[in-house]
Amino acid sequence: MSSLWEQEPPVLPGFEELKGEIKTDVLIIGGGMAGILCAYLLQQAGIPYVLAEAQTICGGITKNTTAKITSQHGLIYGQLIRRFGAEKARQYLEANEAALHKYRELCKGIDCDFEEKTSYVYSVNDRMKIEKEVSALEKLGGHGKFVQQLPLPFPVAGAVKYPNQAQFHPLKFISAIAKGLCIYEHTTVRQLAGTTAFTDHGKITAEKIIVATHFPFLNKHGSYFLKMYQHRSYVLALEHAQNVDGMYIDEAQKGMSFRNYKSLLLIGGGDHRTGKTGGNWGELRDFAQRYYPGAMEKYCWSAQDCMTLDGVPYIGMYSANTPDLYVATGFNKWGMTSAMVSAMLLCDLIQGKQNPDQDLFSPSRTMLRPQLAVNAFEAVVNLLTPSAKRCPHMGCALKWNPWEHTWDCPCHGSRFTEDGKLIDNPATGDLKK
Repeated sequence: MSSLWEQEPPVLPGFEELKGEIKTDVLIIGGGMAGILCAYLLQQAGIPYVLAEAQTICGGITKNTTAKITSQHGLIYGQLIRRFGAEKARQYLEANEAALHKYRELCKGIDCDFEEKTSYVYSVNDRMKIEKEVSALEKLGGHGKFVQQLPLPFPVAGAVKYPNQAQFHPLKFISAIAKGLCIYEHTTVRQLAGTTAFTDHGKITAEKIIVATHFPFLNKHGSYFLKMYQHRSYVLALEHAQNVDGMYIDEAQKGMSFRNYKSLLLIGGGDHRTGKTGGNWGELRDFAQRYYPGAMEKYCWSAQDCMTLDGVPYIGMYSANTPDLYVATGFNKWGMTSAMVSAMLLCDLIQGKQNPDQDLFSPSRTMLRPQLAVNAFEAVVNLLTPSAKRCPHMGCALKWNPWEHTWDCPCHGSRFTEDGKLIDNPATGDLKK
C-alpha cells in the first residue's frame, strides 16, 4: 500500500553508499524531511556536513504524510498557555509561522503543487472548546476566527478558521532541494563513539551530530523511550468525492481529517497507539460509503507519528550531557512544519547562535506530565507479557497487526514485516529468527 505521493513520483536523486573514511563538521543521521532540510540550510550557511541515510531518502515516514504545512496543530494554543504560559505559546505560534514562511520562499521556485489553503480545526459536539481556542489565539495575536458552517458532509458545533496556511507534494519538493546535497544512501550508522559514526563500509568523524531518525535510536541518553510513544493513522484518497477547498481536522483524537490534492479527496483517521487496535481503514471506508457513495478509492496508506509528553516537539541538544549531539523528533502529527522548525533552530545552534525558541523545544524540559505514567505502564505491561516475538529495541512483546500484516511494538512503536524485516524504528535491526 503505497501513498499517493509515490504514485506519481518525481525522480528523486540517488546517492552513493559511503565507502571509506571521511571527516566533516556536522553529521546528520536520517534522510527524511527534517534531515534533508537540516542539510539544505547548513549548506546555505556554508557549514560542511554529511547526511547518512540507512535506505533511500524519504523512504520512511515522510512519504506517508498528508503534507499539510500549518501552524494550527489541533486545539493546541489553549493547552500551551495552560502548560507554559502565554509567552511560550506565542513563541510556538511564531516559530511555526516562520517555518511556513520559509516553505513559501523555497517553493516559489519549485514545482511541488504548493497551495495556500485555509486550515480548520472543528468539533462535532463541543462549541465551547472552539470558542476557547479562538480566545487563546486572540490573546497570542493569531488570526483564528470562529465559524460554524463547513463544506463537510456532517454538521459541526464550530471550527477555528485559520487563513494563509499551505499544502504541497512533499516528494516533489524533496526532489528539487536534495539535488547537490552531500548525502550517502544505504549507509546505516551502526555505532557511535563520541562524534565518530561507524557504518558497514566506512567511518564518519564529525564535530557535531544531528539525529533525525524519526524516533531517536540512542537509549543511553535522553530517555526518549519514556518521553515518547508512536501513533498510527490511516488515509484514503478518493476519486469523485467532494472538493472541500481547505484543510480540516477534528479536535477529537479519533476524529477525521480532510484535504484535497488535485481531483482527489484525502480522508484521514482510524487512529490508535501503535500496537493497539483502532478503526484503521475499515472506519474510513465505512465513512466513505456512507457520505460519498459515488466515490471510488484510488489509494490507501498509513502513517506513524512520534508523540511527546506535552504536545511540543523535542528539538535541540539530545540530552543535557551531550553538548555535541542534537535531535529533532516528536512532531506530533505535524511533521512537515516541525521539520522546518527543527532545521531552522538546529542550524542556529550548530553555529553557536542563540535562538529564542531553544528553551521551548529543549528535549531536557520537564518530563512530569500525565502521559509519562501511561508510557511507563505500557512498557512494564508489555515487557512482562509472554510472547515469542520480542522487539529487539528493549525487549517488549510484539503484537500482530492484522490490517497491515505487521508485528508492532506497543511500547515504542517499532514495526516489522511478517517475516521479521524492520519497517519503523527505534529498533535498528530485524527480528531474530
